Amino acid sequence: MEIVKLSKKSNNLYKIEFSDNTSLNFYDDTIIKYNLLANKKIDNKLFKEINEFNNEVSAYYKAINYIKSKLRTKREIENKLRKLNYSKDIINKVINRLEQQGYLNDSLYINSYINDQINLTLKGPNKIIYELEKLGFKNIKLNVSDDVWIDKINKIIEKKEKSNHNLSKRLLIQKIKVDLINLGYSEKLFQDILNSYKFKDNPDIIRKEVNKFLRKYQNKYSEEELKYKLKGYLYSKGFSDYNLDDLLNN
Repeated sequence: MEIVKLSKKSNNLYKIEFSDNTSLNFYDDTIIKYNLLANKKIDNKLFKEINEFNNEVSAYYKAINYIKSKLRTKREIENKLRKLNYSKDIINKVINRLEQQGYLNDSLYINSYINDQINLTLKGPNKIIYELEKLGFKNIKLNVSDDVWIDKINKIIEKKEKSNHNLSKRLLIQKIKVDLINLGYSEKLFQDILNSYKFKDNPDIIRKEVNKFLRKYQNKYSEEELKYKLKGYLYSKGFSDYNLDDLLNN
């Protein structure tokens, strides 16, 4: 088989046409390495070798483009190339090349990731560590001042209080606890801070719940049974600090 023609397609990609009327795209790295010029003859063994090398070059440039937008982990690049159907051998060669060139730097990635999460999100230490472990890193240590976490916890509490103003004090505290844990804060870290907040039941909300209950059940039960069921209803809504007789008489 003989090379008939070379034509440039993009910055580092060329189209090579062969004497058997087939054509393939090759990177300039491949062309230079194997001196692929017009009239060069290639046997089947060499052609296979050239293709294998070109696939490796292709995977390398795909990985480089993937890294351009943001830092990537070794696992992310492996997954990306696997989805593009590159062989395990080629993926390993690309990973080794990227490591040698300094594109894969675990310490740099971890520090960058931690800084982004602290500066751009309200995530706590446990969630940040968990996410880094999912990316393939182990034995992560966060050298972050407690003041940073305390500030974030306060912001979360204040935000949740404003966005859940219709909840009772008890349900609000429960929700804040669950949200803090889901965001990666341990109870040991946030409990004292949460205890320092003086949440109060909103009497207007209690009145609203009482009126809603009475509209539905006032004519269905005796006075004593109504009180009993109303107590249970208010408890289910998280209210406990109220005077039932005052609510029923107003």
